[in-house]
Amino acid sequence: MRVPSPAGRQIRVLPSPGLLLRSSASLYENGADKMEKRLKGKRVLAIVPPLGFHEEELQQPRKILESQGAEFKIASVKQGTCSGLLGGRVKAELTVDEARADDYDAVIVVAGADSPDCLWDSVELHRVLQQAAESNKVIGGICLSGVVLARAGVAGGRHLTVYQTPRTLRELAKAGARYVARDVVIDGNMVTAGGPSAAREFGRKLAERLAS
Repeated sequence: MRVPSPAGRQIRVLPSPGLLLRSSASLYENGADKMEKRLKGKRVLAIVPPLGFHEEELQQPRKILESQGAEFKIASVKQGTCSGLLGGRVKAELTVDEARADDYDAVIVVAGADSPDCLWDSVELHRVLQQAAESNKVIGGICLSGVVLARAGVAGGRHLTVYQTPRTLRELAKAGARYVARDVVIDGNMVTAGGPSAAREFGRKLAERLAS
């Protein structure tokens, strides 16, 4: 379904997985996430909260993007080990204050229990997202991370989805973003997803934007 946009950007709202067009779904049936290395040379920066990140929101997109040849780096508000909700651990290779959007083709923000305290108001994370938007990089946000995009000032006038609570919807409205109640929403080079259950489709659509 297409949503009109006054800015003339191409906006696509994805239906639920069961309603996806057969031609699109067939690209991935039988584990076909292992596509040709069409993203070779592409660099992706994933930013996670240091505590309680959603493993699926990180690992599903990571698996898809790396399987297609992308280089995947993880950053957080501090270097070292980040802990997931289910006990998983990943290493943050750099901090957000060290990150520069120009070094990457995509910047994505992963959510978690610690997101409101650690990511929503991170000035350095906002800077990275602003740089990415100015350079027309692919930007991704999943679950509560739509609020980070809103507070960073990169969501105004765009169609987004987010993990739906009264607070997150207020944040999007305050930023001038237009909430769409779908699992995954694409607006230009911005890809947003509503939560962990949409993580795989989020990864696939990030890959499509990076390959285009």
